[in-house]
Amino acid sequence: MPGFAAATVRMRTPEDAVALPVQSSVDLRAWAAEAAARRAGPDDDEPELLAALAAELREAAADSRGRGPVTALSYVPEPRLGELARIELSALVADDTYPAVTVDLLRRYLAAPTPVSYRPPEAELVALPAGPAVRVRHAYVQDVGRDGLGTVTETCAYGIRADPAWGLVLCTSWRALARTDLLCALTDELARTVRVTP
Repeated sequence: MPGFAAATVRMRTPEDAVALPVQSSVDLRAWAAEAAARRAGPDDDEPELLAALAAELREAAADSRGRGPVTALSYVPEPRLGELARIELSALVADDTYPAVTVDLLRRYLAAPTPVSYRPPEAELVALPAGPAVRVRHAYVQDVGRDGLGTVTETCAYGIRADPAWGLVLCTSWRALARTDLLCALTDELARTVRVTP
């Protein structure tokens, strides 16, 4: 298989997701206004709703763009509630420090506990059409205030060994803890749609 190229990687986009322009240099303000209007549809054309959704999509695109993923999606099943989850597919390319991408390397990368881990990560090995993989669930505490309380962010991620020279990381993150099962199932479904073409 050839070296990594973003054009060789495909993943299905969920119906309620908005593709974020992370690989192109568009005007985010104009893009977000159009994307919010498309996602809200003709029945939800209230100016306040559109402005709030546009601002959220603009921030999501800028945030994801900073990490440089192959693809990034804002999952917005209910436009009035804004972004429910962020979905990113990124590449990890072998280098001098790690000359080969292995499932074990991906497991160590994704399942390493951090100082902000809310609970220990859970990892399991799986087989996917794009290659052998590891599935990792993790939860973090972020934005801790002076009172010591913070916001729990959960993730469901797949590290996929697509090639010995590079791998893929599919990561869904969210803060709506009541939707954890739904969002893990969505991530599982998306992981099975990742394809790499030579």
